[in-house]
Amino acid sequence: MGYGLISAAYVAAAVLFIFSLGGLSNQESAKPGVWYGIVGMLVALVATIASVGGGFAWLFPALIVGGIVGAVVAQRVEMTGMPQLVAALHSFVGLAAVFIGINAELELNGVLALKVSGAELTGLTGFGEKLAHKTPVEIGIMKVEVFLGIFIGAVTFTGSIVAYGKLAGSIGSKPLTLSGRHLLNIAMVVVCLVLGAIYLGNGGVWPLILIALIAGVIGAHLVMAIGGADMPVVVSMLNSYSGWAAAAIGFTLGNDLLIVTGALVGSSGAILSYIMCKAMNRRFVSVILGGFGGEASSARAIEGEMVPAAGDRVAQALQDADSVIVVPGYGMAVAQAQAPVSELTRRLRAQGKTVRFAIHPVAGRLPGHMNVLLAEAKVPYDIVLEMEEINEDFPETDVAIVIGANDIVNPAAQEDPGSPIAGMPVLEVWKAREVFVCKRGQGTGYSGIENPLFFKENTRMFYGDAKQSMDSLLSTLPN
Repeated sequence: MGYGLISAAYVAAAVLFIFSLGGLSNQESAKPGVWYGIVGMLVALVATIASVGGGFAWLFPALIVGGIVGAVVAQRVEMTGMPQLVAALHSFVGLAAVFIGINAELELNGVLALKVSGAELTGLTGFGEKLAHKTPVEIGIMKVEVFLGIFIGAVTFTGSIVAYGKLAGSIGSKPLTLSGRHLLNIAMVVVCLVLGAIYLGNGGVWPLILIALIAGVIGAHLVMAIGGADMPVVVSMLNSYSGWAAAAIGFTLGNDLLIVTGALVGSSGAILSYIMCKAMNRRFVSVILGGFGGEASSARAIEGEMVPAAGDRVAQALQDADSVIVVPGYGMAVAQAQAPVSELTRRLRAQGKTVRFAIHPVAGRLPGHMNVLLAEAKVPYDIVLEMEEINEDFPETDVAIVIGANDIVNPAAQEDPGSPIAGMPVLEVWKAREVFVCKRGQGTGYSGIENPLFFKENTRMFYGDAKQSMDSLLSTLPN
């Protein structure tokens, strides 16, 4: 495949990736957007392999094995496991950036050794051939790119592994706050910069290995210091990091498509992180330096008690209501209750009732988590509304049903300046005439923050597994 054809393929793949991101901006166009991304990646793979010019037969077994593993994982993973799967995939990107950076330095050393010996360089192909034609200035620039790629890649790799552990529950959601942790992070960054200077001064490959190890500690320490309530932002942040790592390696390899793709992923992840931080009234820097979500308690004592309600009480309230708002959370995903919730919605709407869904930007543990679940259950798109579209409607709502959500409906964000989530925009469900909270028990949930909503006079606790609770409601409602 000629250079012009490869360039055209790269442009086509980049355009398809842009269309993919555009398609993923709303539910109606999401499926075509996914297909744009699939086709774009296929074009990118074929063009990249063809650009090597030979010696790539060993790639096909790797592609086949990787494709099979990916297909099996995609088929087996539940929606509740999607956040940690995304974190795991980010770690692969970071690790690839580290390996490619170290390999680039080893390849450079080999080419320079040939130049010093006066050997012929005509037999070089692929990346080695590119290195042979680089000037000393271009080699210096490439070394900076290698340093950045390895540093960001190592932070992404270990940070993603810790995020995976926290999301999967194998690592506690409580933040690890070591004494002087910020000074420790700064010291490690300074050491990495010193090692980077040594590397740029022809220090060889060993400074890169040390940089990767230290940056790995930084990544793990940063995410360990972040509490459960901030984990959706962490996933988005790591997505951005993986994109910038890929872009840096794209510069190293001279691959224009990798640069464009990395920039798209990095910038979109950064924008999404900003949107989510704004939705939580958080500063991005404060999140990555250690956010809330541990066992912090509100400065204001909570009065009252949690009052339980049986299924027939909830069903009667729904029968008497004219307007209902459902607020889904991670508990709905864990119980896989989206199908009975969809059926409940269908039956209530068949009776002429107004039923809508309120989605908080950080509901669940992954951006868009609830939207995907509801779309999977075939809930109509037009009744799934974002927080700013529906929040002002709660005072005119007869019944609000909260299914497995906690922080996003916590009134302490508005009422208690001493709360860890003070100032965070939340869904004001307590303003509805009646509120029913579907919850397994009386625990504080993943973030460890108590919720005064559960103690309010107009709130009743509908205890039990979300799916079983919804099924019990369906048994009392007409088809």
